[in-house]
Amino acid sequence: MQIVDNHPVRPVAWRTVLPLPAADELRARAEASLEHCGVQLPAVDRRRFESRSPITGTSLFELPLGGREAVGRAIADARGAFETWRSVPAPVRGRVAKRLGGLFTEHKADVAELISIEAGKITSEALGEVQEVIDICDLAVGLSRQLDGRTLASERVGHRLMELWHPLGVVGIISAFNFPAAVWSWNAVIALVCGDTIVWKPSLMTPLTSLACAALVRRAALDCGAPEDLHRLVLVDDEAAQALVESPDVALLSATGSERMGFAIAPKVAARLGRSLLELGGNNAAVVTPSADLELATRGIVFAAAGTAGQRCTSMRRVIAHEQVIDELAERLQRAFAALPIGDPLRDGTLVGPLINRAGFARMVEALDRALGDGGVLLVGGGRRDADGYPDAYYVEPAIVRMPSQTEIVRRETFAPLLYLIGYSDLSEAIAIHNSVPQGLSSSIFTRDQREAERFIAADGSDCGIVNVNIGTSGAEIGGAFGGEKSTGGGRESGSDAWKAYMRRVTSTVNYSDELPLAQGVDFG
Repeated sequence: MQIVDNHPVRPVAWRTVLPLPAADELRARAEASLEHCGVQLPAVDRRRFESRSPITGTSLFELPLGGREAVGRAIADARGAFETWRSVPAPVRGRVAKRLGGLFTEHKADVAELISIEAGKITSEALGEVQEVIDICDLAVGLSRQLDGRTLASERVGHRLMELWHPLGVVGIISAFNFPAAVWSWNAVIALVCGDTIVWKPSLMTPLTSLACAALVRRAALDCGAPEDLHRLVLVDDEAAQALVESPDVALLSATGSERMGFAIAPKVAARLGRSLLELGGNNAAVVTPSADLELATRGIVFAAAGTAGQRCTSMRRVIAHEQVIDELAERLQRAFAALPIGDPLRDGTLVGPLINRAGFARMVEALDRALGDGGVLLVGGGRRDADGYPDAYYVEPAIVRMPSQTEIVRRETFAPLLYLIGYSDLSEAIAIHNSVPQGLSSSIFTRDQREAERFIAADGSDCGIVNVNIGTSGAEIGGAFGGEKSTGGGRESGSDAWKAYMRRVTSTVNYSDELPLAQGVDFG
């Protein structure tokens, strides 16, 4: 086994040197996109950090790193703005979402370019992510005129019983590198329309995208006459972000990231009786039945497993295939994986870009070693491509390992393009294998049997928050609530009635009579 940068790299049948852009070119392109979005990079003081691009593994800019005091100021400013914003009628608040959607439409290419440069996404996926922001703005505009309560029948004559929804307060958002714009928008745009204000702590791996998004929010608020401190961005490390977790002035903390992060955050928010909305890990699987269209299944699996270099929370990690079709499916997947174009995500034709950093690569290597040690057989991939003189850029070949059973390493989420293939003999066994992991985000079944599909989406089927039929595990649409169960955190964002997480419920009884009857027929003299 070859050793590269102290990491073992499995030999592959062929290896090419990837043509990559110069670091200076990336820096210039990022600077141009930031300028178009109205961002002036802040001056750097004593505390600083580097923004980097996984395309080359090189530094782009130095940026100032805030501390706990910066978070405290941002919370206080957002709390002050909330006092005004909560009294603005919801349809008027919707104008900010409408203007913001227009600005993201205008600057779609600029924000997508920053996402590609910072997160390593291919251009098509980056543009798709910005389209999600635009779509959530559209949804929020409609929602601003539909924040409904309900009227209930009162048992007392001359009384009306109602449920109302009011703004909650300051919403803290902690977001991850893999969707630096979309997941932020799912929370921020809905919360703003609900009458809340925002303090956003983005990943320090994608600060430029967050600066562009914040600048567009600032402009939308200014154009609509909204409070200046409606939305505050803080570039801080995890230690300083504890101020956001612990502050009683943060009514809701919405955090997207690893299960480890969630286990650290949730008890602290609960200790102050605060609310949290958690979107954590996903160990997503597809069940492939004997009746499945294998061509359709192959296409769905390949995108879900290798798209975004396997760095989506909804990326497919496991395929549970029936023993009648597993061999043919394995051959199809091997051919598809071996043909995937890997390299510069800004180059036309590339389908798999880089891993975010060295740590991501190390985790993939470790997981692959563990899987092979547990009796797995490497079917394809697993090697590292030569990054044309950039030792800190990590391009890997998406890998498939056929496993004899679901071992401990298979039960763990590995944030990389590493797919485990496991066999089963009947659907009950497949569902049991599927559900026997701690995570519960996304799932799918490939079948042409209506009974199998219905069984999988029934109460005793998949235990995930997202249950798909004849599509992969990734690629959620705006409109449906997004989130999962078990160690995924239980939160719901984006569509459906997810807006209720950002508001407080009030039950109100109005007596419009001259009498004072008590409920349940109580007589108090």
